[in-house]
Amino acid sequence: MKRKAALIALSFFIISSFAFAQTKLKTGIWRGVLTNSAGKQLPFNFTVSDTAGRQQLAIINGDERLKVTDVKIAGDSVFIHMPLFDSEFRLKFFGDSLKGQWIKHLGVKDASMDFVATPGESWRFFKSNDAPKFNVSGNWTAVFGDGAKKDTTVGVFKQNLAFVNGTFLTTTGDYRYLEGAVKDDSLYLSCFDGGHAFLFIAKINDEKTISDGKFYSGYSGLDHWAAVKNDNARLPDAYSLTALKPGYKKIDFTFKDINGNNVSLSDSRFKNKVVIVQILGSWCPNCMDETNYFVSSYYKKYHDKGVEVIGLAYERTTDFAKSQKTLQQLKTHFNVPYPLLITGYTPANGDPEKSLPMLADFKGFPTTIIIDKKGEVRKIHTGFSGPGTGTYYTEFIDEFQKLTDDLLAE
Repeated sequence: MKRKAALIALSFFIISSFAFAQTKLKTGIWRGVLTNSAGKQLPFNFTVSDTAGRQQLAIINGDERLKVTDVKIAGDSVFIHMPLFDSEFRLKFFGDSLKGQWIKHLGVKDASMDFVATPGESWRFFKSNDAPKFNVSGNWTAVFGDGAKKDTTVGVFKQNLAFVNGTFLTTTGDYRYLEGAVKDDSLYLSCFDGGHAFLFIAKINDEKTISDGKFYSGYSGLDHWAAVKNDNARLPDAYSLTALKPGYKKIDFTFKDINGNNVSLSDSRFKNKVVIVQILGSWCPNCMDETNYFVSSYYKKYHDKGVEVIGLAYERTTDFAKSQKTLQQLKTHFNVPYPLLITGYTPANGDPEKSLPMLADFKGFPTTIIIDKKGEVRKIHTGFSGPGTGTYYTEFIDEFQKLTDDLLAE
């Protein structure tokens, strides 16, 4: 009888201890792994910390630390809602680890990937990193795609021992902060920010060529790539890719803001001002970087000098309420002080050109239209090279601010 009572007490102690352990995540470093349809594992790291009585995450990609504050625990379940891009994790405790799914809401459907996370693991791709055979630091001309459909990009990498940070720049933006390693004769890079879920794998032939590259995006996306070392690798001038149709000097539009009020470019607040029209989507990571720049630096510096910024949002659904929700999330996260308008158009099927018929050729998101004090379009900038691109980002800021200064001086 005593033995039975002891076993019951021990069982109660174990169950109670297990339940108690699940009331919060272990603090410190974690390693998370997403698995795609090909069975490839996309790793990334994050930290968990206790802040003001609540737990929060910081997702690590290179120099970026993406703060995630919406973390809820209910019984054996953990719900983590990403601050941007309308995606979330739905997980369960397995001991101290987590298992479940990352779910990305795409407007009319959802996409999901299996996910597991383990505390106390700081490695990304490999537990140990031997001295690598190659160093990929520098600029590369990287070509993605096969056959007639090819996209020439610029790869920018910095390698320290076996560890690599960098990105790929394209005509519509960059792949943001990539982090990984060189192992033997192979390069491994990954990125996860709630919007992007990227994995790059390739063979390093020598110090000047990379081949047999595979680029996995999300659950099932796959592209092939190769690269050659090119210290002078550059992209076309971002101001040369998008223009107005012949005969047009101005644009005009009227769309509803997040509160449902009509806002027009012809409103008095925009008269005799330098106006920056930001074409964006809350689903677009490069748009996130551009918005962060406008809010944290540009708008503060130039608004009182006579500059207005207005965002035109192209969400993944034409449903106003759904678009309102995702756009409000972006507005709140960055504390956007300028109006964000819901166009009612999606990013697909040529909708941006339908909504702004004076545009001759729309290339991608983000696109920024610069309007002078007379209301005439002076330049259109395609894409955005964010802080993950290093000097390309600082060069853009210098050029963009000089353009603004010149227009204000007119």
